[in-house]
Parts: sequence; structure tokens; C-alpha cells
Amino acid sequence: MTPVELSRTVLRAVRRAVDEGELSVAVPQRAVVAPPGPGGCGDYATSIALQLARPAGQPPRRVAEILQQHLARTDGVADVVVTGPGFINISLQGAAASAAALTREILREGTAYGHGDALAGEVVELRIPYDIRAEVVADALVRIVGSQGGRVEVGHREPVNLRPVPASDDPALLGPDAARWALLHPAAHDRPRITADHLVQRESNPLFRIRYAHARTRALSRNAADLGFTPEPGDMGDMEEGVSGLLSLLADHPRVLARAAAQRTPDSLARHLVTVADAALAVLPVVLPRGDEKPSAAHRARLALAEAAGAVLAGGLSLLGIDAPQHL
Repeated sequence: MTPVELSRTVLRAVRRAVDEGELSVAVPQRAVVAPPGPGGCGDYATSIALQLARPAGQPPRRVAEILQQHLARTDGVADVVVTGPGFINISLQGAAASAAALTREILREGTAYGHGDALAGEVVELRIPYDIRAEVVADALVRIVGSQGGRVEVGHREPVNLRPVPASDDPALLGPDAARWALLHPAAHDRPRITADHLVQRESNPLFRIRYAHARTRALSRNAADLGFTPEPGDMGDMEEGVSGLLSLLADHPRVLARAAAQRTPDSLARHLVTVADAALAVLPVVLPRGDEKPSAAHRARLALAEAAGAVLAGGLSLLGIDAPQHL
């Protein structure tokens, strides 16, 4: 079960609770599911009970317990636990099957994975000063908000409602991609560093790590083709901790995009891409067969995971207006 499918499952549980008279609420259009936070457990968690508590006129934990009963009877769900004030933690049956389903979903959607309709019909008005950083942030938000179904209108008029701290130096000296990264990676309240560090081809440069990880996924696909095999989502064999961590980050990508759009924070997307790249770089060495080893179903599944990670990295960079080269 993919995060999108699980989100629909949560909404169906709400609908059943409403139909059976256990809750009196309007069924929301979207249920956010994400890896559990501190104190959570299982594969995914949702805070929908906290969202529904006030309109339902019941404590969040009671709403969560009602939904828990419906979710526990769903095919593909192994366990449901309520923690804290009303967080619903969900464990899925068959980690390998869940990983394959997530990988298949990402490969199907490609660089558009994580795009949704959370802001459908919403028009965001950005009023910015005449400043290069404000221009670049607004341009990225046009793409990010658009990925969630919304639309951004940018204007230069008072009162300003988007004023990130300007850069001290001219970022154009870095070239277009490094300049955009230098302006977008820091939070809006932090002053960007315009230094040659953004140009070095080393691990110390976060943008280099993202682009290198993406280029490595493309190289693995080319090398696999030379060995005569193609990606196929499935059982990756022993699920090393690094693989599980990468899967969790990929599963969290739709939530990261939705949050970046809603909170107008392209920097949160940039930081997420760095984390995905670092997790991918730790996994990529085990994708291809080694020595005399023959390509197996596990290798095809790992190649599919690598391609999925590459799609997320390329899609995220595209939303920031930065190129993701095939070779590096």
C-alpha cells in the first residue's frame, strides 16, 4: 500500500464512521500520512483525528479510537496504535510489498511524484520588493504551489508580504543553478552566503551531492542495460537500514511538497532533497551485481528504487528551477 493509497484508506475509514453515526463531520478531501514522529510507531502516522476533533465535538483521542477500529479491519493493515493526544500510527502488512508499491508509484508518476491538489483553486498573491532573492524565491513558489494545484500571482507593490533577507553580494557570479541554490537553500530569515563553495565538486557542497546522486542513478540504469536487465519493483532481499531510510524519505516527499507550498518555504524542499540524496548515495553501491554475481530479482528491485530516488531528486530540483544533469 502506497502513501497515496493509505491516505485514501484513512478517508474511507472516516466515511464509514460518519455513515455508521459514530462521527458527525464533513469528510475532508485529503488525509496526510507521513512517517511517525517522536513517540510514534509503525510505518505511517496521521493526525486526522486532531483535525476532526473540533467539528466532531469529541476529544481527539476518542476520534482516533473510532477510526482505529475501522482501519484495523482494512486489508493490508497489520496494526493500528493511537499515541499522544490522538495520533494514529499504522503498520502495514509485508514491508517488501509496501516498498514495491511505493517504488512502482514513483516510477509511474516520474518527476511529478508528490504533485497533488491540496491547493486546488487557491490563488496566492505574492507582493515582493525589487530584489534578486525575492524574485528567485517567488519564481520557485510559482512552481511549488502549482505542483499542488494552486496558482501564484507575483507583483511589486506595497505592502510587501514576501521579503527574504537579501544577499550581500551579487549571486549572478555563481552561474544560474548555483546562484538559485545559494538563494533558495537558506531559510528566508537567514542571509545567503554567496561564495565559491557553491561551485566545488565535493561532498561538502549540498547541491553537488544532490546532482551527483541523480547522475549516479542514471549511470546505474545505463550500466544495468549493458548487463542485460531493467528495473522491476519487488522484493529487494535483505532490507538494510539504509534502504528502509530511503524508502521513508521517498514516501514523505508528497507531504514535504504540500508543506512547502502551504508555508511558502522552498528552503524546506531544498533541505529535503539533500537528505534524500545522502540516503540514496548510501544505497546505490549495492544496486548492481558484484564480481561474477548474476543479476537477480533483488537487483532489478534495487535498480527500480534507485530510479525512483532519481526521479524525486530531478523533480525537486526542477521545482526549484535547477537543472538535474544526466552526467556529472
